[in-house]
Amino acid sequence: MYADEIRQVIPPNVKDSDSTEIANSYIRKWVTDVLMYENAKRNVTNKAEIEDLVENYRKSLTIHQYQQKMIDQRLPKEPSEVDLKAFYDEYSDQLTLKTNVIKGLLLIVPQSAPKIESVRSWVQTANAKSLESIEKYSIQNAISYDYFGDKWLDLGDVLKKTPLKIEDPSKFVSSNRFVETSDSTHHYFLRIEAYKTSGQVEPYEMAKKRISVILLNKQKADFISKFEEELYNDAISGGNVTFFNKKK
Repeated sequence: MYADEIRQVIPPNVKDSDSTEIANSYIRKWVTDVLMYENAKRNVTNKAEIEDLVENYRKSLTIHQYQQKMIDQRLPKEPSEVDLKAFYDEYSDQLTLKTNVIKGLLLIVPQSAPKIESVRSWVQTANAKSLESIEKYSIQNAISYDYFGDKWLDLGDVLKKTPLKIEDPSKFVSSNRFVETSDSTHHYFLRIEAYKTSGQVEPYEMAKKRISVILLNKQKADFISKFEEELYNDAISGGNVTFFNKKK
């Protein structure tokens, strides 16, 4: 072991006493591992079995690295939009929501914030002009402003930022478009533009990432299977594999 190796394991900007402790602990572990390995080599009897395991692991690792290289070279990085949509249309009945999701906005302002009546009107309306007003207002007055009118969010994640306690989330999202509440320090304004309830088909925008992973894994599996079959058939036709029949 060299000093450079020890220096690499010590985080920057640590106190001298801490760095000494880290170095001593690392050295002790390194020495113990070396001593344990040397002792094991002298006492282990099934060395052939260990060599077989090492060789099998080396073979598996080499094959995996080669397959990954082939996949990187020959397969697209992402499925096409056409393939994603086709999968969604065919298997949408299996892509159901486990929670309620919404699109909209959440504005949180202090109790002392000005123009509360205007804020309430802007959030209730939530058109282009009102959103512009909210954006400008929030820069100086808001504690938090989350606009998610262009993406789906889990209702539970949104409500965590408010004091609202909902017993029936599905009923809540289906019967409310504007919700206002407050506590001792803040006003909370929630606008629900769109919703999907638990058990309904997951929106395509949310499902895309999961579908992409499914399709990529299938493409990889199909590619490897086809490549192995071609490799085998080429070896057979080229006379590179010989079968011997054991005589009775």
